[in-house]
Amino acid sequence: MTSIPPYQDRPTTQATPPPPGPAARPELRRSGTDKMLGGVCGGLAEYSGIDPLLWRVGFVGLTVAGGAGVLVYLLLWVLMPSGPAGPDDRTNVLDEWVGRLHEKVSRPRGTPGRP
Repeated sequence: MTSIPPYQDRPTTQATPPPPGPAARPELRRSGTDKMLGGVCGGLAEYSGIDPLLWRVGFVGLTVAGGAGVLVYLLLWVLMPSGPAGPDDRTNVLDEWVGRLHEKVSRPRGTPGRP
């Protein structure tokens, strides 16, 4: 007769969990808390992880180099949706105007406006 050795000598393998996926990136929005003018640089900083001061210096550099910085900043101010406001922030008239303009720009074509 043949005897079968017990399986207790086999090394046990444990399943390792898969590595975590990439961290979820926040939406591209204007910042409601880190803003000097419209929150564009603060929103770009939250989205990209680059300091908002560097974004501001970049826009100033584009402005000095040929004036494109102002145009790009204004376009981003209108096209980027506003982020959540801070606890003590008040909406000013300019932000309300940009919000209405953003609604008009982002509305799907063929959708009638509000009366």
